[in-house]
Amino acid sequence: MQHIFAFFCTSFLGAVLGANFPNNIQIGGLFPNQQSQEHAAFRFALSQLTEPPKLLPQIDIVNISDSFEMTYTFCSQFSKGVYAIFGFYERRTVNMLTSFCGALHVCFITPSFPVETSNQFVLQLRPELQDALISVIEHYSWQKFVYIYDADRGLSVLQKVLDTAAEKNWQVTAVNILTTTEEGYRMLFQELQKKKERLVVVDCESERLNIILNKVIIKLEKNGNGYHYILANMGFMDIDLTKFRESGANVTGFQLVNYTDTVPARIMQQWRNNDAREHPRVDWKRPKYTSALTYDGVRVMAEAFQNLRRQRIDISRRGNAGDCLANPAVPWGQGIDIQRALQQVRFEGLSGNVQFNEKGRRTNYTLHVIEMKHDGIRKIGYWNEDEKLVPTAVDTQSGNESMSLQNRTYIVTTILEDPYVMLKKNANQFEGNERYEGYCVELAAEIAKHVGYHYRLEIVRDGKYGARDPDTKTWNGMVGELVYGRADVAVAPLTITLVREEVIDFSKPFMSLGISIMIKKPQKSKPGVFSFLDPLAYEIWMCIVFAYIGVSVVLFLVSRFSPYEWHTEEFEEGRDQPANDQTNEFGIFNSLWFSLGAFMQQGCDISPRSLSGRIVGGVWWFFTLIIISSYTANLAAFLTVERMVSPIESAEDLAKQTEIAYGTLEAGSTKEFFRRSKIAVFEKMWTYMKSAEPSVFVRTTEEGMIRVRKSKGKYAYLLESTMNEYIEQRKPCDTMKVGGNLDSKGYGIATPKGSALRGPVNLAVLKLSEQGVLDKLKSKWWYDKGECGSKDSGSKDKTSALSLSNVAGVFYILIGGLGLAMLVALIEFCYKSRSESKRMKGFCLIPQQSINEAIRTSTLPRPAAAGGSGENGRVVSHDFPKSMQTIPCMSHSTGMSLGATGL
Repeated sequence: MQHIFAFFCTSFLGAVLGANFPNNIQIGGLFPNQQSQEHAAFRFALSQLTEPPKLLPQIDIVNISDSFEMTYTFCSQFSKGVYAIFGFYERRTVNMLTSFCGALHVCFITPSFPVETSNQFVLQLRPELQDALISVIEHYSWQKFVYIYDADRGLSVLQKVLDTAAEKNWQVTAVNILTTTEEGYRMLFQELQKKKERLVVVDCESERLNIILNKVIIKLEKNGNGYHYILANMGFMDIDLTKFRESGANVTGFQLVNYTDTVPARIMQQWRNNDAREHPRVDWKRPKYTSALTYDGVRVMAEAFQNLRRQRIDISRRGNAGDCLANPAVPWGQGIDIQRALQQVRFEGLSGNVQFNEKGRRTNYTLHVIEMKHDGIRKIGYWNEDEKLVPTAVDTQSGNESMSLQNRTYIVTTILEDPYVMLKKNANQFEGNERYEGYCVELAAEIAKHVGYHYRLEIVRDGKYGARDPDTKTWNGMVGELVYGRADVAVAPLTITLVREEVIDFSKPFMSLGISIMIKKPQKSKPGVFSFLDPLAYEIWMCIVFAYIGVSVVLFLVSRFSPYEWHTEEFEEGRDQPANDQTNEFGIFNSLWFSLGAFMQQGCDISPRSLSGRIVGGVWWFFTLIIISSYTANLAAFLTVERMVSPIESAEDLAKQTEIAYGTLEAGSTKEFFRRSKIAVFEKMWTYMKSAEPSVFVRTTEEGMIRVRKSKGKYAYLLESTMNEYIEQRKPCDTMKVGGNLDSKGYGIATPKGSALRGPVNLAVLKLSEQGVLDKLKSKWWYDKGECGSKDSGSKDKTSALSLSNVAGVFYILIGGLGLAMLVALIEFCYKSRSESKRMKGFCLIPQQSINEAIRTSTLPRPAAAGGSGENGRVVSHDFPKSMQTIPCMSHSTGMSLGATGL
């Protein structure tokens, strides 16, 4: 009843709160231009929302540089009861907006330039650029350059550049763009020409950038060899750079939106299909990065209010919205809930990963670094908060190469790793690709046959898979071979990861796997002498013993009290039957014997006669039926299986102990997995691994395998499950995989970014998978060539045969029982002999007439003694034979024997 009452109370409370949540959410919008692409993106994003609640916009067109007009519009929207406001600001109005938002607890979502503020109610969609810009300047080793900036965008980027310049002794000439006329720009660059400045950073919005680059720099011929421009802007692809392609100048910039990713590509298709009649002046070909931020801003609000609705948090506005100019300001009570919901939103949007920190700023984002030279545009790297600048130097337009695949020999890089790539035993007798064998060797041959190209296998020089050096920012291993153009394809157990996908392309996975734990195989535990007792716990055995004794005692008592258990004993014919001679077969020893016989399912020659006794026997039989059946069912499994007791069963077991060390490959995806993981268990494991002494990392998988085998169970190696399974099948068969996989990933065939081989190789992998070739290859190199037998082979033979050690305890009990029986028989014999000897001596001392009198009187009928002392509850009278009258014995007086007349 309590559960039902709680359910109804919860349902009623949820219904009440759900009813209080508004179906329509009023949101504000502040835009500088009604025909701007950002305004169109705002409307477009609202049209894509389908889940409740519905967002109803209150849009105002306002001069975002006018403080008075912005104040009036902001207060007007607040009085209309909006729940959040989306809009833009400039340097002159940003302080006013942040003050109002903090005082009134109204959230303001903006794609404008980020500012340093402690106001948590301002949510900044645009990521910060200053750290990425510093990394690019350092990458090009600039020591002297000009910094042109627009003060209306704020001074945070300039301040960071100047602070860094002071630390690194850079010579920076900062120039503020005070004019918006073409003539003003011209005068500025003519002045720079006199100073022979050829390295320039331009920090302004895309509209001004287009004017500066196309109308000023080109006309002044500042786009020749030797000139290098870094555009401190996140919309490199939004700028028209067609006239720079024929010049010798180098232009570097940042791109926030990656239009080739899955989510942006899908949204872009919907964007192009949108009806342009409402906004005829808007370019619907591709959204600018500010429009992408606007689209993501609408999604942030939608996701936040949907989460609030699911959590049934009441945010309804009741009564008057209040006066935003009141002194003191009255904050909105539900503003805190909305602010928390907005900051907790996380999704993949047009601008990449959309996520905010506790200050309302973007975090965990990626900026692509793009460079344009005379030969076209290429991506030279990417930047994020964790890794900073990662150079790739891969041409994004290399797919335009028209060279036929058949007209050249491609370099296929790989790594020596059993069973993927191995040297043949007689490798020195072969040349080229014939020297190698293994899974990846055959896979490379199959792919080359399907794609139709010639190739040459080359082992990676440093013997590593590929990781980025945190100091030099360069890639090593097979990934480095592809990135820096030393190889065309990588066919190896190369894990598909995000950081690698940034610099190279992967095919569809040809093998699925996960991180697993390898330990030294523990010795099988031998069964104990009394292992036949294992099917039941010792507590159960103790309870059975007590139950046996209890049932025997109850049966004895019941038989004593019940009159139906007493009966007259039948005598032989010709003999006189004593009067009132009643017997009871269930004495204490017979009761114990009956219970034991029933438990052993053997029975005995006596049974209860009374109803009460039969009830006791019946419940005892039922009890023994269940116990014996359960015991028999479990006995086979316990006797025939020799269990291996493993000290480690999962990653949690590893993390909570320190006796067994564990580590990974020194450079590879497994190490990166633990380094980047946010799961508490894996974070704890990574903290241990990076600080362990001696180091728990190994250079190769073979080194890790040897370390596991030689550590006597004190080292566990973390590696891919496929390699773990392979090593488990190799002699001396002393390693094993424990637990499940820690993650799920795949091996892929890698090619350089934009390579012409990517498509054909991907199709070849899919075709091989559909034809079952990949499964056949794995079965061949893992199990068919295994040295320890498959996991199931021989299991039936091993589990069907019992060794002597399995049942030794039964033989011990048998031998002990036989010995005990002999000992008890000997004791009985001695005891009886002693009793008979004493009795015979007593008869010899009695006079002959007394003996005769005793013999005569023994034939007279005697009543049984009350409560008899025998086992059957009656007094037993001894009938001495008549020959006892002439029993030979020694004379008491003379010691001589009497004549044996009776013999």
